[in-house]
Amino acid sequence: MSSGKILVAQGGGPTAVINQSLVGVVLEARRFRHVTRVYGALHGVRGIINEDFVDLTQETSHNLELVASTPSSALGSTRDKPDLAYCHKIFEVLRAHEIEHFFYIGGNDSSDTVRIVSEEARKAGYPLRCIHIPKTIDNDLVGNDHTPGFPSAARFVAQAFAGANLDNAALPGVYVGVVMGRHAGFLTAASALGKKFPDDGPHLIYIPERTFDIERFLADVKRTYEKFGRCVIAVSEGIHDASGEAIVSLLAKEIERDDHGNVQLSGTGALADLLCEEIKTKLGIKRVRGDTFGYLQRSFIGCVSDVDQREAREVGEKAVQFAMWGDSDGSVAIKRTGYYSVDYELMPLEDVAGKTRVMEDEFITADGTDVTDAFRLYLRPLLGSKMPDAYRLRPAPVEKILNK
Repeated sequence: MSSGKILVAQGGGPTAVINQSLVGVVLEARRFRHVTRVYGALHGVRGIINEDFVDLTQETSHNLELVASTPSSALGSTRDKPDLAYCHKIFEVLRAHEIEHFFYIGGNDSSDTVRIVSEEARKAGYPLRCIHIPKTIDNDLVGNDHTPGFPSAARFVAQAFAGANLDNAALPGVYVGVVMGRHAGFLTAASALGKKFPDDGPHLIYIPERTFDIERFLADVKRTYEKFGRCVIAVSEGIHDASGEAIVSLLAKEIERDDHGNVQLSGTGALADLLCEEIKTKLGIKRVRGDTFGYLQRSFIGCVSDVDQREAREVGEKAVQFAMWGDSDGSVAIKRTGYYSVDYELMPLEDVAGKTRVMEDEFITADGTDVTDAFRLYLRPLLGSKMPDAYRLRPAPVEKILNK
């Protein structure tokens, strides 16, 4: 006899729209008569093995809608990267609670977790439907035109650089903004969407898809500064040299590493500071400033793409429909079907799990320091409506008298 119980959890970094996917799952699941309980796991897979569940069946639709429009992960998240033994524990908890449908909202690692849990259930002959729901601001899930969370973060980055450019134009100098992106440069590349006039920044964009050379970088900055009298630079945190070594580890005397041994890229201002110091000492430019966006773009309130909100809700709804009406596990994927319209497919978990998408060559200029019009056309409809705009004075020069 069916228990009618489903479980949903959120993993990885929060986004501005991940709660839309959560609410999409809950509200859509409650439409099905045979669903008796919708549980939420607190703090992702960690909450599953600790059996920290909440009953979302008892939430009002009104409050769910309020939560849906609130950034960050309402259930909490985790950075745990489950191995086989960990996933076996997840499966045992799901079986003990008679969970029949498991929905996990997350990125690459989350999709791999769903894949392993699905395999464990199959080995045990337990009827568990496992669906991965896409989410990541890095936009690096394979098989997707784009990933929920990325458009809103990209909107923030585009607007932030538009503002930084205005500031830099008023008080000329060099500005370096470091943006999240260990392997994929989509988010950093979004900085180009804030440009309006030909001399607007960012004038230079550096992403992990291209090798970074510090001497060439300095030459680029020098040339740009001499041309415009200023220079705005967008840099991915994951830029690396020809050997694959992170630039921050080459420039820094001491480097931090995370729990998995990776060089700590996010949450520190090291790369921006180091690049600014190189510019000051090697080029002799005095006014050089740097920022590290860090976590800012992930859950920023008031800068959310309406397209992103809508699609994040729909991937949650489609996940439930695929689970209830289909006969296979999988990962929901967004497919573009027109200049701007999308459809949703269920991809095999093994086609997505643990894989990383990077920016396509057609999106990057030949010199590797800017994006192409193809990228602008790709990203612009994702940013949503009512993007703010910047304007300039059209000064009519007055003839000089004393300083002719």
